Amino acid sequence: MIGARIFLKNREAEDGEIEATARSARDFVGHGTHTLSTAGGNFVGGANVEGNGKGVAKGGSPRARLVAYKACWNKLDTGGCHEADLLAAFDHAIYDGVDVISASVGWSTPYKEALLTDGISIGSFHAVAKNIVVVCSAGNDGPSPSSVTNVAPWSFTVAASTLDRDFLSTVSLGKNKKHFQVSSFYPLSICIHFYFLNFI
Repeated sequence: MIGARIFLKNREAEDGEIEATARSARDFVGHGTHTLSTAGGNFVGGANVEGNGKGVAKGGSPRARLVAYKACWNKLDTGGCHEADLLAAFDHAIYDGVDVISASVGWSTPYKEALLTDGISIGSFHAVAKNIVVVCSAGNDGPSPSSVTNVAPWSFTVAASTLDRDFLSTVSLGKNKKHFQVSSFYPLSICIHFYFLNFI
C-alpha cells in the first residue's frame, strides 16, 4: 500500500459533515479491504477456511503497489456513495497515473441512462481514454434478467464465481450407519450443518 485518499465534499454538502473520527481512509466496513486484497493481496501462507483447504492465498496481482481512494461513507455497506465524490476519485486516480482502477461499487441504473449519466460509467470512460483498465462489479442482485450493474462497454464488469474444489466430509446416517460424502465448509458434528458448494 503506497497511498490512500478520501473524497467527501459531495457527501458532506448533501448529508452534513462527517465526524472527525471517521474522516480517514480507514475501512470501517471491510468491503474495500476485501476487494482491494482480492485484487492485489500479497502471498499469505497457511490460509484456510475453518481448518479446510490449507494453502497459500494471494490476490490477483500480489506484487502490485496499491492506492485506496475512499469515496463511500455508509458504515453499513449499503450505499453512501455520492457520484461527485466517485468522479473526484476517478479524476485523482487518473492524475496519479494508476494502471488499473477496481471499482467495486454500483447501483441499478437503466442501461440507456447509465452510459451518459452514471458517475461510474463517466469516470471509467475518462480513465479508459487515458489507457487505464477499469474493472467494475456486476452487483449483488440476480440471477434475474437486467440485474447486472456497471454495463458500460469500455470497462470490464465481473461477478463472483464458484470454488474450484470441494472440502469433503463423511456423514453417517441411520441404524445401518450408511456413509455419505458431502461438501462442507465446516467440520460436521452431531448437529449436522453442511453446505453443498453449488453456487450460481
